Amino acid sequence: MDGENIDATLGNSVLERRPAPAERPRWERLRDFARDTWQQPVKALFFLNASGGGLPMPFVRALLSMEYRPIPLAGSSDQKVVDIGIQRTLEAIARRPGNVMLASHDGDFLPHIEELLQGDHQVAIVGFKEFLNAGFAELPGLHVFDIEEDADCFTNVLPRVRIIDLDSFDPECFL
Repeated sequence: MDGENIDATLGNSVLERRPAPAERPRWERLRDFARDTWQQPVKALFFLNASGGGLPMPFVRALLSMEYRPIPLAGSSDQKVVDIGIQRTLEAIARRPGNVMLASHDGDFLPHIEELLQGDHQVAIVGFKEFLNAGFAELPGLHVFDIEEDADCFTNVLPRVRIIDLDSFDPECFL
């Protein structure tokens, strides 16, 4: 999971401010969603940028308690260390059996996702559908899940503005 991208998008694009604690994703729900969706054990990885030399230990402990494996990476200021770490991990998965559910909106992963789809992998992207890189829609076989609606990762309804399928429109949510 690429928590930095999800949190940054939530704060900047959905809320237009830093999210309050009740508005943050419940990462254990995403882990459970992945397990339940594909009916198999999950190895949940969470990539962190630790280039500043420190770790947010309360968050790291919380990740560990939710059965995530924090992967703190450090690099130079001109490197997107989280993206590079995820890309290398996707390349490693392409060489072995396994499925991937990536929480990100980032188009930097498109070539890696496309390569996984050409193999014998189930592959999914999880995020706010309205913010996903448009290139993901062009990948046949890619599962796309909404982090709020499909994975149910939030306790509060977020003030998102997006196209709502008429069949799923519930006016009670807006009253």
